[in-house]
Amino acid sequence: MLKSFRYLLLPVSWIYGSIIWVRNKLYDKNILKSSSFNFPVICVGNLATGGTGKTPMTEYLIRLLKNNYKTATLSRGYKRKTEGFAIADEDTTALEIGDEPMQFHQKFKDVIVAVGEERVVAIPQLLHERPETELIILDDAFQHRQVQAGLNIVLTDVANLYTRDFVLPAGDLRDVRSSSKRADIIIVTKCNADLTEEKKQKIIAEINPTAKQSVFFTTIVYDKPYHLFTKEKFEIEKDFGILLVCGIANPAPLKAHLEKYADAYDMLRFADHHIFDSNNLKEIKQQFEKINAVKKLVLTTEKDAVRLEKFAKELHDFPIYVVPIQHAFLFNEETEFKSQVTAFINSFSRVNY
Repeated sequence: MLKSFRYLLLPVSWIYGSIIWVRNKLYDKNILKSSSFNFPVICVGNLATGGTGKTPMTEYLIRLLKNNYKTATLSRGYKRKTEGFAIADEDTTALEIGDEPMQFHQKFKDVIVAVGEERVVAIPQLLHERPETELIILDDAFQHRQVQAGLNIVLTDVANLYTRDFVLPAGDLRDVRSSSKRADIIIVTKCNADLTEEKKQKIIAEINPTAKQSVFFTTIVYDKPYHLFTKEKFEIEKDFGILLVCGIANPAPLKAHLEKYADAYDMLRFADHHIFDSNNLKEIKQQFEKINAVKKLVLTTEKDAVRLEKFAKELHDFPIYVVPIQHAFLFNEETEFKSQVTAFINSFSRVNY
């Protein structure tokens, strides 16, 4: 959505959008080269700068596929303190690979988690070091066209569809709208669970998919929070005081969910992928003390949790809990989505890779 003051930035957006458009045309005409692989590569991405649910969708795919295929994830490792290609091991930290890859590594011990800025280089390195790999999921790579994934899944937030948005800095798009036509699957995320068929059809008409594209709709499902360190699950009661601590692109859906339970509510919001320091820790504790409730706790996201774990000594006995989220498909279309994904993977002969 375009806020009024951002209209002033439209000339800059036109210039930036023109550069992106020309770049895409150079790739389309094969003047700039894309590399493809005789191997199942799935890309999860979006056109916007964040907040569409890429991480939980990557996790959804991992859960769907890891028991049947030796699965690896490959991310850029945004805001990590290292460079180059790396595969996570038992000693890896979030500072070394980034928060989202660290989240995958902690939750899925049987999945290979790799990072590398240049995916066209990182994919061969990954396959060389882990030749047992049968599937690679590229996290947030749709706009990076050096690699041509076999299956492109693009997400868009129902509250800010890319069809209604503008290129940065006037809007939130980092790629032009027409790039959506390169997607194989478009998923409209963060829908209300009671989204009507009429509204669904209106959104599909607005997206105007090509004949080869499928459009699906998901809603957010929040699981029971668990303690950051003990992992013990916790049932939130409606008379709790809640402090939400988060550094994510769009906390609005989580905020709305938690306000249903909160007797008193406050939020400390940091920049997306924020790296917490000791001053932030003091701020969290001070803000927590200000909440006027008999029973109170701190809630954070899984992405933020991996960046707060370094304060184990200071927070181990503190009531800080993590809220897991997942995608749930609407309109009974989950089976069709799973079928399309597995059909893509099975189109490759395992003998050939």
